[in-house]
Amino acid sequence: MTTFAKQILDFYFSLTKDPPLPKGVEAIYPFDTVETREVMQTFFNKYYNDTKPRTYLIGINPGRLGSGVTGIGFADAYHLEKYCDIPNNFDKRVEISAAFMFEVIEAYGGVEKFYGNFFFTTVMPLGLLKEGKNYNYYDDKETQKSLEPFITETLLKQMSLDAAKPHIICVGTGKNLKYLQAFNDKHHCFESIDVVPHPRWVMQYRRKEKEKYIGVYVEALQRVKQA
Repeated sequence: MTTFAKQILDFYFSLTKDPPLPKGVEAIYPFDTVETREVMQTFFNKYYNDTKPRTYLIGINPGRLGSGVTGIGFADAYHLEKYCDIPNNFDKRVEISAAFMFEVIEAYGGVEKFYGNFFFTTVMPLGLLKEGKNYNYYDDKETQKSLEPFITETLLKQMSLDAAKPHIICVGTGKNLKYLQAFNDKHHCFESIDVVPHPRWVMQYRRKEKEKYIGVYVEALQRVKQA
């Protein structure tokens, strides 16, 4: 059986650079960069070079300072080097969602344990920019509608990989959850959808309660792992 590392790298490296987007919205395509490809190969071969099943945590789309650079879900250059021991020459600016997620990972038991059970992905596998700022696939109806065929193809493809468990965790309690629920009503690819608040929301609006939300995440991870 082909390893999950090979399957997911093949998936990312075969994505189109130009998904259908309305004027003014552009895609972030980091996979042309030699260092991004090398860092991704190092990361996935380190943590996913096996055929074990994983539960997906499905976020919105990559951000320009995190996985829009590294190619790895909720992992910026700083945390990739500090926690995963993967040196890189990327700008080491800390991305707040990555900072929160790595605290969750540590609380769960560390990178080896976490990545042995879970995989971060997104509804829209490429990041989006509008006027140079992060943009979400659902931020306007035209963008969402334009991306519908691309999202359908790529999300179903990820769920068809050998390692994909049918029980997922949606990262984001608002529009991302609503989209995934509607997607599942149509395509019936998830047996259950658990949900956790988006880390950016926690860090921007509930930072004083961060430890509480780390606990919410760990509880969800433990619950879904047993599903």
